[in-house]
Amino acid sequence: MRRPLTAKAAKAATHSGKTEHVEWLADGLGHGLMLAMKPSGAKSWVQRIVVKGRRRAMGLGSFELVTLAEARDAAFANRRVARRGGDPFADRRRPSAPTFAEAAAHVIDAQAAAWKKASRSRAEWESTLAAYAFPVLGDMPVDAIASADVMRVLTPIWGAKRETASRVRQRISAVMRWSMAHGHRADDPAGAAVLQALPKGEGRARRRHRALPHAEVAGAIATVAASDAWTGAKLAFEYIVLTASRSGEARGATWDEIDVEAKAWTIPAERMKAKTEHRVPLSPRCLAILAEARNLPRTAAAADLVFPSVRGRRLSDGAVSDLLRGCGVEAVPHGFRSSFRDWASECTDAPHAVMEAALAHAVRNQAEAAYARSDLFARRRELMDAWAAYIS
Repeated sequence: MRRPLTAKAAKAATHSGKTEHVEWLADGLGHGLMLAMKPSGAKSWVQRIVVKGRRRAMGLGSFELVTLAEARDAAFANRRVARRGGDPFADRRRPSAPTFAEAAAHVIDAQAAAWKKASRSRAEWESTLAAYAFPVLGDMPVDAIASADVMRVLTPIWGAKRETASRVRQRISAVMRWSMAHGHRADDPAGAAVLQALPKGEGRARRRHRALPHAEVAGAIATVAASDAWTGAKLAFEYIVLTASRSGEARGATWDEIDVEAKAWTIPAERMKAKTEHRVPLSPRCLAILAEARNLPRTAAAADLVFPSVRGRRLSDGAVSDLLRGCGVEAVPHGFRSSFRDWASECTDAPHAVMEAALAHAVRNQAEAAYARSDLFARRRELMDAWAAYIS
């Protein structure tokens, strides 16, 4: 059981410097009170609380402005309201306008219905806002927030964590636009002015998916095939490589999407990243994999799945990644799309459009997109058959 936090310990607590993420120190008295410590040295009080069945994060103010005793009193009051079925976010509403934290809760609730993975997206929104935005903006009425306040949130993380900072800005902007729509303010202080003021450099290089040189792909397939791993996972991996598809597209493949006679796999729009139906030409080796997959055991609920898990259900997100890691393959499933793309560029004379269509990439150039009337299926079949021959 954690000991109650003391004012002296809270004052002495600092970020370890071993990670770029916010570190947390819990108050042993409970009520979900946490001290958030950022790499920059800033500290703030955050309460993790369940309100009407949903876990939420509420900023209670900066450590410099709110004492431990005040934070405890606020946390206790909020929890008492929540236990009685109330909403402490609503009870904290100011007469003129809601606080940023209150408005953020409304935005998250409103958008959750449209999110594919609502629980994960909700957690990401709440954690990033609690870590970066709430310490500065959480208790401010939305009509009092200025671009300078948003800059105080973003400037410390813009250079080191550009992608995270961009998401924080977008989420702050979403809260501000909600405030505009509800008549609380007339502009978005996280909009164009902030973007113009922030540095334009690339920031930290984006982490790329680990991929193998295309000459090593055949060896990776052989290594996986020779392992004693679950056959369904091994077949799914090779199918992913041969079709240059995304892992989720292959793991979710169903038999009604497969046309063996036409040697084609048609992925419906709702399962595609670009939300557009995508046809994939199937090489002879793909057809052989599918024939072998027919004999895999599966549960009645997953009878339509092409590549079931060892328990007869859908393969999990990490199943293929864990397979590669266990076999010592220094790549992730998505990285084999890069291997295919490098091979196509270096070893074939396939047009750019054919290579991009094989990867189901959206055409970004508007002029080119206007003339993209075909999915280039016949040309892609030649390319995918050549790829299968190369890695065999």
